[in-house]
Amino acid sequence: MSDLRPIQKFRHRHLLGIEGLSAEDILILLDRAEGAVEVSRQIEKKRTTLRGRTLINLFFESSTRTQSSFELAGKRLGADVMNMSVQTSSVKKGETLIDTAATLNAMRPDIIVVRHAQAGAAHLLARKVDCSVVNAGDGAHEHPTQALLDALTIRRNKGRIEGLTVAICGDILHSRVARSNIILLSTLGARVRVVGPSTLMPAGIERMGVESFRDMKSGLAGADIVMMLRLQRERMNGGFVPSSREYFRFFGLDAEKLGYARKDALVMHPGPMNRGVEIDSNIADGPRSLIREQVEMGVAVRMAVLAALAEHLPNE
Repeated sequence: MSDLRPIQKFRHRHLLGIEGLSAEDILILLDRAEGAVEVSRQIEKKRTTLRGRTLINLFFESSTRTQSSFELAGKRLGADVMNMSVQTSSVKKGETLIDTAATLNAMRPDIIVVRHAQAGAAHLLARKVDCSVVNAGDGAHEHPTQALLDALTIRRNKGRIEGLTVAICGDILHSRVARSNIILLSTLGARVRVVGPSTLMPAGIERMGVESFRDMKSGLAGADIVMMLRLQRERMNGGFVPSSREYFRFFGLDAEKLGYARKDALVMHPGPMNRGVEIDSNIADGPRSLIREQVEMGVAVRMAVLAALAEHLPNE
């Protein structure tokens, strides 16, 4: 597996979300990512999988972690990588996403990775370009590669996903990470809970097949994985939480609240963390934290996704 060759071929031309993927689709990507982990841990990390291919990172929202992860993944696979800085582009002068798509399409890229503040932007882009498209986050809709790297991290540490109880805690309302994780983990047979204040809980969230809790004690009881979410103030219009101090008191993860979960429960966070708001530093940096491992798995998953989509690209 260290050469990234798949046992089975991923059947989709784009990765626009977890919704619509089968359990088999997800497992193909996770298994392929295992090979990418081995590649990334070798001294010689370069592969030729994407040699001659062009990858464009098109980020309308800033994200150092995700963008650098895709850039590194593309370069390790041998692609020519271009990071498009939207802040200095004609998009800021009123150019629409469709205009941008037409311009980029004329450059004949092979894969475009897009992050946008509007839900559905990746789907729209995929209809307007000839290349493969990867959704790196669209509004509060989906963030598929984050859910995949979270699943890979869980599976490597727990040996399985099926049958585990995963508590996703915090700002569920604004979180594309939560939505993608709920879909993926449920598809692979985990029992998913969402925990947070009523103001940050979407109406009808239970229709996604999750249990919802409004307090950490009952929400974390018996949990195998505690996944904290960033409080996304940039998406909030109004008083969703009284103060950071109050939020941490009731919903921030500290040693006392982690004690409600199973004794071997592990802690995750998609980053960037607001220490002392969502999570105590002693927990974030402690022996039960998988947060740094998630970063490593992010590169591996994005290598796996790019390599899988490259198999659908024309060779002439």
